[in-house]
Formats: sequence, C-alpha cells, structure tokens
Amino acid sequence: MTVHPLPTTEHVQPGIDVPKKIADVNWRDPKRYLWLLVPATPGMVALSWLLVWTTGWTPFWWTGAVLTFVVMPIVDHVLGRDTRHRAPDEALAALEGDRYYRAATHLYLPAQYLSLIFACWLWAGGGWLHIAPVGKLGLMVATGVVGGVANNAAHELGHKRGRAERWLSKVALAQTCYGQFYVEHNRGHHVRVATAEDPASARFRENVYGFAVRSVTGSTRSAWRLEAKRLARKGHSRWSVRNDVLNAWLLSAAMLVGLTVWFGAVDLPWLAGQAVVGIFLLEAMNFVSHYGLRRRRLASGRYEPLRPAHCWNSTAVMTNVFLLHLQRHSDHHLHPLRRFQAVRDTEQAPQLPGGYVAMLVLSLCPPLWRRVMDPRVLEVYGGDISLTALRPRDAKRIARPQVRGDQG
Repeated sequence: MTVHPLPTTEHVQPGIDVPKKIADVNWRDPKRYLWLLVPATPGMVALSWLLVWTTGWTPFWWTGAVLTFVVMPIVDHVLGRDTRHRAPDEALAALEGDRYYRAATHLYLPAQYLSLIFACWLWAGGGWLHIAPVGKLGLMVATGVVGGVANNAAHELGHKRGRAERWLSKVALAQTCYGQFYVEHNRGHHVRVATAEDPASARFRENVYGFAVRSVTGSTRSAWRLEAKRLARKGHSRWSVRNDVLNAWLLSAAMLVGLTVWFGAVDLPWLAGQAVVGIFLLEAMNFVSHYGLRRRRLASGRYEPLRPAHCWNSTAVMTNVFLLHLQRHSDHHLHPLRRFQAVRDTEQAPQLPGGYVAMLVLSLCPPLWRRVMDPRVLEVYGGDISLTALRPRDAKRIARPQVRGDQG
C-alpha cells in the first residue's frame, strides 16, 4: 500500500463547508461523535464520588481504574477491529481542516483541571464523605488516568505548528509534572525512534518497569540537552524562561503551589502519586508501541529510514477513540503533523493482538508479556534475534560465540 503525503490544511479554502466537502467524496467519519467521549473522560473522578455518595459502597472509588483497565479492553474485544472505514486520500484535507475535532483536545483541558481540583477537595476532606486510605488510593489512580490521557492530548497538541496549541500541550502536561516530554518527544523520539539512541524505544526482553525508569531518566536528560543546544545557538542561557523544559516545569510548580495553598499540604502525597500514575501510563504506551523493534544501521553509520514496520499498531475501536488514534502509530510517525482524525491505519505495520490498553495491562506481568510478544517480534525479523532491539547484555551474549568462532 502506498502511503500518500497529507494535503496540508492550507489547501482548505477559507469559508469551506468542511463536512459537506467530506460528503462530496462519499465518505463520513463513523466515529465523528464518539470523539466527544474524550473530554468526558475526566468525569470518572466525579462519577466515583457520586456512586459512593449515593450507594455507600466504597469500592466505587476504584471506578476509574475498572473502567480503564477492565471495561475498555472488554469493549474493544466485543467491537472487534476498526478496519472498514479508512478515510480516502481525497477526504484528508477537509477532514483535517474540520475544527469540530479540536473539541476532543481543547475541551479536555478544562475538564482535566476541574477533575483535579475536585479530587484535591475530596482528598482534603470535602465531599461530605469520610474516605479511607484505600478509597483515596482508588481516587488517586482515577486522577492519574485523567493525567495520563491528558499527556496523550498533549502529545496531539504538541505536534501542531500553532503557538497556542503548543502552549496548551504544556498546560496539559503540567498535571503530571512531565513537561520535558514536550521537547523530547517532538525533537528527540521522533528523530531517533526504534534506534539504540532513543530512550523511549523499548528493547527486546525488557520489562515495562525497567523501561519506564530508563525512559523517564533518559528522556529528561535528552530534553535538557536539546534545549541547551537550541538556546546556545541563539545566544541565550539555558537558565531562562525561554527554555521549554524550564517553563513547562514552572507551570507544574505553579499548579502545585496553588493547590497546596488552596487545599493544604495534605494533598501533596496524592498529587505526587497521581503524577506517577500518569507518567507511567504514558511510558507504558511508549513501551507497547515500539517494543523490540529496531531500525537497521546502514554501512554509512546512519539508520535506515523509518518504515511502518518500526511501530506496533492496533485497530481496537474504543482505545483508538480515547487515545486519539495513537494506535495508528506508524502513520503518526510517518506524518507527525497530521491531526488525529486524519491518521490512518497502515497495512504494512505489525499488529498487536489487542488494543494498547489491553497490552498495557498484559505488560504488568512481564512473563506473560514476553510469552505473547517475543514470538511476534521475532516473526517481524524472520526469526533472526540479532535484528531486534536487543538489550546491551543480550547483544554481547549473542556476539560472543561469533568472536570465538572467528578466532578458531
């Protein structure tokens, strides 16, 4: 299948009736109104409280976790694969130019912060309910999921050229204090994806916990270096508000100070916990989307161009909605400026056996993950383990017998 370049939104004439233009090519987006579920996601925090308040059944504090990690994979399984409604080339410009779709990301932010404020109120003793620590933990996970989905919305916004949407990306990331992602993902990960130099590309036989630590630390160092170099070229100090890592962190600091003044220091442990949950969810998505895949190094020392085969994809319907087509990961990497509604599935990309959320849950048990995924990685490379994204110690172990053979 040939991947065609995306017509840019500049090709859409001012005043065009975008929905009508899409209809002119005899195609409509079957998920058009499902995208409104995305900004409704933060409502799971209030839903948890409402269910506990009306029923008195405290396990409902874990509603957010159950909806995300149990119900969504089940719904994906029931609905099956989302492969029948691929947008045709001639609809892409009008589809991307349709401002209706921006509601999914732009409306998410006010809902995100309203839910965070509500959670802080509950942790501080509001809500006319006594919440036991286990209930507060469930509320923390739900709030962290909201932050994790916000990180994905920030991923969408951060790829856009408009200055306003780029700042909204930093605002979305502020909840989890992970503003360095704004720099590293766009200027680091997208350049080095599926190479040994990319901390956000998971290695073969690596587990999600070790990967998350390696990715967070490596990506933070890389983001700082990238900004230091950019500012040095312009004659500015890295220690200035022009530094996109620093100004993103300042947004998080302002948020934490404001919430602490408003609700008290009692909320700080829960705010830290929800940030860890949100960051882990983001990094787990990185783990799932590139696990074990590696671009081949050429004789020149450079890596081969990125191909669809360097990203794991999925056609799970509901996860595609809530993650803004993140599962169509190959097309996203090939066309990073495309808005989510115009990102398409790619036939040449390796497919996961489940949606990203279902695979995230599977990754929490590393032996099960490896049993399911390692054979699939090897299948991509015709059974040649040396072509996979090996961990350094595994690469040495494989190379050692070859050296002995040469010496003999």
